[in-house]
Amino acid sequence: MSSRLIPLFFLLISSVSSGQIEDLSFGTPETFDIMTWNIEQFPKNGQTTVNYVSDIIQNLEMDIIAIQEVDNINYFDQMVAGLSLYEGYLESEWFAGLAYIYNSEVIQINDLYEIYTTSQYWSAFPRSPMVMDLNYYDHRIIIINNHYKCCGDGIFNSGDSGDEETRRYQANLLLKTYIDENFSDENVILLGDLNDDIAETSQNNVFQMFIEDAGNYLFADYEIATGTSANWSFPNWPSHLDHVLITNELFSEFENEESEVKTIKIDDYLSGWSEYDQNISDHRPVALKLNMDVGLSVNDVNYNDAIFWNTPNPFKTQTVFKLNDLAEDQKIEIYTAVGQKITTLYKLFGLNTITWNAENFTNGIYIAKLIINNQQASSKKLVLMK
Repeated sequence: MSSRLIPLFFLLISSVSSGQIEDLSFGTPETFDIMTWNIEQFPKNGQTTVNYVSDIIQNLEMDIIAIQEVDNINYFDQMVAGLSLYEGYLESEWFAGLAYIYNSEVIQINDLYEIYTTSQYWSAFPRSPMVMDLNYYDHRIIIINNHYKCCGDGIFNSGDSGDEETRRYQANLLLKTYIDENFSDENVILLGDLNDDIAETSQNNVFQMFIEDAGNYLFADYEIATGTSANWSFPNWPSHLDHVLITNELFSEFENEESEVKTIKIDDYLSGWSEYDQNISDHRPVALKLNMDVGLSVNDVNYNDAIFWNTPNPFKTQTVFKLNDLAEDQKIEIYTAVGQKITTLYKLFGLNTITWNAENFTNGIYIAKLIINNQQASSKKLVLMK
């Protein structure tokens, strides 16, 4: 599969509707704002869909959008290139791919990767979960984007490995194990089109292992699922299928007065559901706003012992290292993941940045080592994705 990191430019997208998309809003500069959105075989109505979705993203002002069902890389590239302040990541359009769009002004990406990718997990995960390891100001957050197997009869039959509910149950079990074993003390948000109801009775609830572990996990959108169907995410077969799960490290932030979870009813800002369904998606997005205590801008964050960091990361061809130490005798050595040194970058007099142009290097994981006065001061993992 091909990987893509798409740089975004400050281009204008033409307005698409005589409706009130410009009145849409959710994100604020004071909160961490994340949204899951199945954009149904994007773009379901070609360029018209691209224009709609572009306008919606700009107006909602999210920090992270976890996207499901991207069917066309070229259209995705075009859309992302027209957004101001955002960057995008798409692993593949194969089988309606998963993607991220994020505000690079406040988000520092540490890593992006898929999990449970081998054939033994294909039943549980028709699309491999995509993990984004990021820093939001001085907070590390792990995001896991998902699109589970659809459909079924609502009955959990554990004895049938092909049963749709069983496959979703296995997906949840695997993800809970992954989080418990790898991120037990981290801020984790698991979200996506999970294709099942979190408010089912316990005997048929494929999310029961999360619900029973209430000290460690919480579905932020549980009140939406148990509330009026007018606020559910999938109106065509009235149900709430798109969810946002948080770990206990985020419970206090979720309890803050300014925090909020909401189904974004974009159709209310158009002529109605028909316009939305025909031109955008059959799913509404579900968004979470968290009031998190932040005191530093993303460019001031001490990512690696107050010594150096780089942006963007992942990057397409070029990344810039920023140095906190003012010593003149500084250089950065770049190594492959297996420890082979491939280049050395030298700090120029009077500058506190070093640029690496990786145009002639292959995609992959690299290690940057900061050398000050001939001693290694720090190191950082880099992700090159052309």
